[in-house]
Amino acid sequence: MQRNRRPLNPEHQSTHLPMGGLIRHRMKRLLLILAGLLVLQILVIWTVEELTLFESVWITMTTISTVGYGDFAPKTYAGRISTILIMFVGAITMLTLIISDYIEYRFYRRERILMGKWTYKMNDHIVIINTPKHGGEQYFMRFASQIRAIPGYETIPIIILTRQFPSGLPTELSDIGVVHYHGAGFEAESLKAVHAGSARHIIVLAADEADPYSDSLTFDIAHRLTELNLGNHTIVECVTDDNRGRFKALGIRTTIRPVRTYPEIMVRSVVAPGSEKVLEDMFNYEHDHPHRYDLKLDDLDWADIVSALVRHGIGTALAYIDNDNEVICHPATNKEVEGKGLIVLVKSAETPDVSVVEEALERYRVFLKQWRDHAAKPENDG
Repeated sequence: MQRNRRPLNPEHQSTHLPMGGLIRHRMKRLLLILAGLLVLQILVIWTVEELTLFESVWITMTTISTVGYGDFAPKTYAGRISTILIMFVGAITMLTLIISDYIEYRFYRRERILMGKWTYKMNDHIVIINTPKHGGEQYFMRFASQIRAIPGYETIPIIILTRQFPSGLPTELSDIGVVHYHGAGFEAESLKAVHAGSARHIIVLAADEADPYSDSLTFDIAHRLTELNLGNHTIVECVTDDNRGRFKALGIRTTIRPVRTYPEIMVRSVVAPGSEKVLEDMFNYEHDHPHRYDLKLDDLDWADIVSALVRHGIGTALAYIDNDNEVICHPATNKEVEGKGLIVLVKSAETPDVSVVEEALERYRVFLKQWRDHAAKPENDG
């Protein structure tokens, strides 16, 4: 700073308050001074002019707003002098300073929001810690659209705690109401800034879904969250399966693998804890997996097919393939199925052959025929 140069506002040299707090403090002080001047002017006009209290308030307010309807006007010297003072000191000076500070505050707030330094008042929201190394924008877009399609989550606030996006979130994310805070999950102040303690769900993403060392950072963040008694609200991504036990011992509610192309798995772990395990197994050939069986379906309804496969320990029917090669999920239970294939969730280590499935369906047909014959027999005897 040059030798004799002074800042426009001396308060800007103070460091004990953030700039936003300084501006708000100055605006409040100016508003209080203006309110005091208005009260004084009303009392003067009410005293020296032949006007009622309401008329005194009216003439004061039209003067301070520079409207001046002319329906009332001061006639005494004291009233005119006080009106001149309130016009120049109040209307021209004080209001100009207040409006200037308000505009400055708006610009300051906008800049802080873009930089991820604005602290929002949030409650019952979702906090996402870290950003995927690749495709973070698309991941957050799909996550937000999926989570807000679920009843009860249509308007839930979402804030991302990350050191990415230093110049501001992409427009696509801002447009859907996602905000961010520039910080890290291992910083106590950053966790406080995103109101982690009042969040409905906290999600800790792996910093690098392909690097096992990411689990160390995730573990540090998870440990800090459990120290705040937030483990039962937290879902973490774990790159190495061997580390899952460590997160469980911390009291973390859910631990899943990073699956960047399917944020739906993360969404299910948030809104329906436990369902993510079923979805994860579908991507893992060591446990259960969906298997396609090509066979003709023409005389059983969906409930019969599901029952037949469960009764014979084959697996759980998920969908069928119709004669137009369309995969039909969640068909009507009492409607006869016509198609040429089944999608069944089976054990990967003991995947049954198609002949086993055909035999199970045929046995169920025989069972149904015997049951119907038995049910109709008393009626025939009568």
